[in-house]
Amino acid sequence: MGNLPSKQTETAWILLIRSQQILLNQVENALKAAGLPPLAWYDVLLELGRDQATGLRQFEIGERVLLNKHNLSRLIDRLETEGLVKRQECDSDGRGNVVKITKKGMQIKLQMWVIYAKSIQELIAEPLSSTQIRGLIEIMHALIERHSKKLLQT
Repeated sequence: MGNLPSKQTETAWILLIRSQQILLNQVENALKAAGLPPLAWYDVLLELGRDQATGLRQFEIGERVLLNKHNLSRLIDRLETEGLVKRQECDSDGRGNVVKITKKGMQIKLQMWVIYAKSIQELIAEPLSSTQIRGLIEIMHALIERHSKKLLQT
């Protein structure tokens, strides 16, 4: 039992997870209040918008999105039903599809960004000083760098 976290480490973990949940819920609520789709839609549309000309394979979308990848194929189905994305046969692999964002998808993404950006400003920039934000960035980089290396080693 010598590998148990200290009380301080346990508290840091709890606060990290709770802050993520609270902040994401605030963004979701802001999007909903504006009559816009959930944040997961934005996440997919953003990545597709970055590769607008070529589109992305579904596994590539899964590698890039920030949010939960669970039910990604159903999410893409919903985006396609709403006319925000379209699937096309992949030229290099006849078994797969390439997903591309539509003009309507680009418009929704831009509408969502207005609300999302405002939320980020209100949730991070306003309550924290620039020094605190830099510190938060350093901490998150350290955690990601350390644990990304471990993932690559396994």
